[in-house]
Amino acid sequence: MENQKISLPPPSPTAYDDAFRTMLNDCTGLIIPVVNLYFNENYTGNEEISFSKNEHYLAHNDSTEDKRVTDSSFVITRADKTKKRYHIECEEQLDGSILIRMFEYDAQIALDDRMIDGAELTVSFPHSAVLALRYTNSAPDNMKINVVTPGGKTSYTVPIIKVQQYSLDELFEKKLLFFLPFYIFNLEKELPECDADEAKLEQLKDIYRSIRARLDELQKSGEIDAFEKNSICSMSNHVMALIAQKYQNVREGVEPIMGGKIIEYEAKTILNKGIEQGIEQGIEQGIEQGRLESAISTLKRYIRRKLPIDAQVLADIAEDNKLTVDKVRTIAKDNGISLSC
Repeated sequence: MENQKISLPPPSPTAYDDAFRTMLNDCTGLIIPVVNLYFNENYTGNEEISFSKNEHYLAHNDSTEDKRVTDSSFVITRADKTKKRYHIECEEQLDGSILIRMFEYDAQIALDDRMIDGAELTVSFPHSAVLALRYTNSAPDNMKINVVTPGGKTSYTVPIIKVQQYSLDELFEKKLLFFLPFYIFNLEKELPECDADEAKLEQLKDIYRSIRARLDELQKSGEIDAFEKNSICSMSNHVMALIAQKYQNVREGVEPIMGGKIIEYEAKTILNKGIEQGIEQGIEQGIEQGRLESAISTLKRYIRRKLPIDAQVLADIAEDNKLTVDKVRTIAKDNGISLSC
């Protein structure tokens, strides 16, 4: 049953990047099939994935700095403790500057992981790729960065991930669910006709009903959880709000099918429900209970995704739920949740 239509706020100019980062942070495990496919890995999904800072600063001779924000930088650690770092950028259009920017980002990421042993510096570049949302038929499958040093020449390849090359069936068959919010790019040229023709619009809606039904089945089978399903649906609407901003009928037709509103975090939903109950009942207990359940839900979500719960995570949970860090530590202990700090 389709949800009631809920109006979306005006789309952000960074909606595509926002959707990419949200998917990576909230559906972390879904990046594994992408990494396996494009970097020839064989991860099982049981590995630990940890994220690094995405802000870097490039210094100039005049003492000024330029800030660079990467879309992703993460490390996958196997059970044997071997690690590899990956860097993926989400690009709406491929242009001539992407190679320069990729090298800048990769060099900064490598410097962040630098190792100094006496008079010797070692930097390890990440395995990098570009997620291309739009591209021409002449776009290559890979780019190459050559580095010439006084000690010799080296190079590395940057794969171009072409989202539009996959059919809907292929996305599900290859478990590339991470790309589902961007599937609308495959249908972009059809949007004007869908907006003007009710029959065409119904065909588009059928596609998204199919996506929703298949996600429901994956949730029932345990392959994804409710949070991952809701994130995919919400980010699909997030992207739709921008790509179809000129096509009101398209937006209003698809949004209710996929969920109707921008992602509202599971923990925040629980918190808001608790606060509403507290107000209705006129007691503080309902509010406090909502905050506690919200904190527990967030902690458990980190455990499900095998993400470390460090001091920063504890501080964020405490701030989001108006609790002290010590209280969050106590909640974790009472629920048998191990901390990294």
